[in-house]
Amino acid sequence: MQISEIEYGAYLSYTSHPQPTSEIQSRSKNITIMLKNDATWPKSNQTTSEYVIQRVAEELDILPFADFFKSKPILVPIPKSSLMKQDSLWVPQRIATALIQRGLGSNSIECLKRIQALPKAASSSPENRSKAIDHYNSLSVETLSKADEILLVDDVVTRGATIIGAANRLADVFPNARIRAFAVIRTVTDPDRFTGIRDPCIGTIKVAPTGETYRTPDSIVNL
Repeated sequence: MQISEIEYGAYLSYTSHPQPTSEIQSRSKNITIMLKNDATWPKSNQTTSEYVIQRVAEELDILPFADFFKSKPILVPIPKSSLMKQDSLWVPQRIATALIQRGLGSNSIECLKRIQALPKAASSSPENRSKAIDHYNSLSVETLSKADEILLVDDVVTRGATIIGAANRLADVFPNARIRAFAVIRTVTDPDRFTGIRDPCIGTIKVAPTGETYRTPDSIVNL
C-alpha cells in the first residue's frame, strides 16, 4: 500500500465504552444507532443523514474541515464490510447524496466495490478486527475518467482501517489525486476524553509498523 497516513474530518463524536456514565454519553450512542439505521430524526421529516448534513452545511464556515469541501471534491462512499445486496441500506452513500444536495461536492461516485466480505468490526474483538491491508485486498475500483480531489465518505470512523485500505485502492488508480476522508461520527474509546456529541475535528489516520491503524485524536494502538 502506498498511503500510510490520511487526513480525516469528523463532525460528531460518541463514546464507545460499553457502560456510559452520563446521559450525554448514552445519547451519543443513541444518535450513532440512529445514523447507522438512518432513522427519521425526531420532530423532523428528514432522515438522520439529511439532518446532520444540513447542520454541517449551515456551520461549514466555522468547521475545522471546511477546506475539505471548498474544492468541490468527488465524493466516494465507503462500502460495507459485507457484500452489497440490492436495495440494502448503505448509509455512507446516503451521506454522500446529502452532501451533494447541499453543494458540498462535485459528484458522488460509487466506484469502490467490496469483492470479498470481511467480519464486521462491531462484532470482532480488537485483536481480530480486519486490518487496512485486508480492506485493501477486499476492494476493487471501477475506473473514473479523472479524479484530482477525492473525499471518502463514511458514517462512523473507529481506528480507520477501512479508510486507509480504501484510500490505497483508489491511489492505485488515481496516483496523483489528493485523497482525504470525512466521517459524520468518530468514536472516543475513553469516556473520560468524551467532551460532547457535537465535537468537530480534523486529524490523521496512520498505519503502525504492526499493520494496525490508529487515529488521532482519540484512538490508541500498541505500536
